[in-house]
Amino acid sequence: MTTGVRRRMGVEERREQLIGGALDPFSRRPPHDVSLDEIASAAGISRPLVYHYFPGKLSLYEAALQRASDDLAARFVEPRKGPLGARLLRVMRRYFDFVDEHGPGFSALMRGGPAVGSSTTSALINAVRQAAYDQILAPLDVQDPPARLELVVRSWISLAESTALIWLDGRRIPRAELERQLVHDFAALAAVGAAYDEELAALLRRVFAKEPADGPFGDLLGRLAALAA
Repeated sequence: MTTGVRRRMGVEERREQLIGGALDPFSRRPPHDVSLDEIASAAGISRPLVYHYFPGKLSLYEAALQRASDDLAARFVEPRKGPLGARLLRVMRRYFDFVDEHGPGFSALMRGGPAVGSSTTSALINAVRQAAYDQILAPLDVQDPPARLELVVRSWISLAESTALIWLDGRRIPRAELERQLVHDFAALAAVGAAYDEELAALLRRVFAKEPADGPFGDLLGRLAALAA
């Protein structure tokens, strides 16, 4: 007869377990409402042992925010092939999956949690924004983006953030409609920028030429035509 032997976790493995266990309570409640006892209990260890892996709740909270920001940045990763409108719509669906599942955590990350210094929070937010910017530009195959294209992409990322934060306050607009509207917002921002920049206009012509009539951008054209009529 053999008996199971409980495997001893390594330091990094235990740290990852604690971060994973802290993500849920930290994403649903303010950090001052989450106790180390609660996190330790979920991990099956004693409270004093938590301090072996983290100096305190602040450092664990920062690590949880780092994990959340990495997860959020990964939502923007898309294959480089295929129509831009469909790719952006998939990105928005994954983005709002995160917002929907981790509303308080998303708010804490974007607005800056009370337990985290502004420099730490700003660095995390900027990392997410830069990852989003790089992923959106990558399939456009532009080596030196025109200034207005950079303005369009960064403005749209900020718009997606503020839209998600407003949506969380009551969720008064159906999520699926908002995801599609944000894709339309990207096209609208790009079109306005192209009206002032021939280089951007030429790029958009190449992008829009690959868009199917039944895709998100085609849907926008139909809505605008109906509005003009």
